[in-house]
Amino acid sequence: MSLKKVLLMGKSGAGKTSMRSIIFANYLARDTMRLCPTIDVEHSHVRFLGNLVLNLWDCGGQEDFVENYFQSQRDHIFRNVQVLIYVFDIESHELQKDMHYFTSCLEALQHNSASAKIFVMVHKMDMLPEDRREAVFRQREADLKKIAAGIGKLDVHCFQTSIWDETLYKAWSTMVYSLVPNAGLLEQHLNSLCSACCADELVLFERATFLVISQCVLRGHADSHRFEKISNIIKQFKLSCSKTQAQFASMQVHNANFSAFIEGFTTNTYLMVITSDPSIQPTMTLTNLAAARVVFEDLLQHLSDGPGGIGGPGVGGSLP
Repeated sequence: MSLKKVLLMGKSGAGKTSMRSIIFANYLARDTMRLCPTIDVEHSHVRFLGNLVLNLWDCGGQEDFVENYFQSQRDHIFRNVQVLIYVFDIESHELQKDMHYFTSCLEALQHNSASAKIFVMVHKMDMLPEDRREAVFRQREADLKKIAAGIGKLDVHCFQTSIWDETLYKAWSTMVYSLVPNAGLLEQHLNSLCSACCADELVLFERATFLVISQCVLRGHADSHRFEKISNIIKQFKLSCSKTQAQFASMQVHNANFSAFIEGFTTNTYLMVITSDPSIQPTMTLTNLAAARVVFEDLLQHLSDGPGGIGGPGVGGSLP
């Protein structure tokens, strides 16, 4: 089992617990209104892809707690961190204080976990007029990266997010992907499967959260956010199924332009296959997926072994 410490930080009311609940606890966006503020630090272990476990520290953002993190709990909070997720409320009226806390987080990480990955979510972007969002986000991104550059060689990845659309899935998929060991080898096998299926694209989703784990695109598409939109749609459809005591198993969509398959693939994943070639029969696609399933089961089972783990003894399979 591979345990990854993830800090979720930001001022009180920024939306940290809401986004965590949507991604990992199957909340709908409208249901997050009833969540209470986090008190101090709330710990949870989230199993992801079977062997990968996120040790998630949701840090309450009330001022007294935040000051305590940097004074009496600094080493305890910021030691052995793999990922920091810092959430900014775009509507905050205390931007200077927000920036000060963010700077303090980076300084503490630099001292205690210099190799940690840093993700910033500029959140509640839906509250801005659509024609202003990109400009506001780019300015905030530039300010944050300037702060990081002044502290050290810190690589900050910024995302504009909202609980009401697919942007949340994009940000969290990117964060989780950064923690998956041997992701390159997983992509190689996905590319081979995509070619074997004569598919336009393949997308691997984590089963519980429906976050995108890996993808292969052989034929481009105009909508760069399509995978995250599908994550959002299918996740909500799964929740609707569960309310009727039904389980989501698979889905097929066929029209004159393409065929789409979303199938339970391995123990911990779903796979989406898109084909536009009308000569490719659905039976052939499903047969290829069945043949590849055992290889990917082995790959994903050994992800937590870290570098060199995949392809070691007993994991020498190849795609048919």
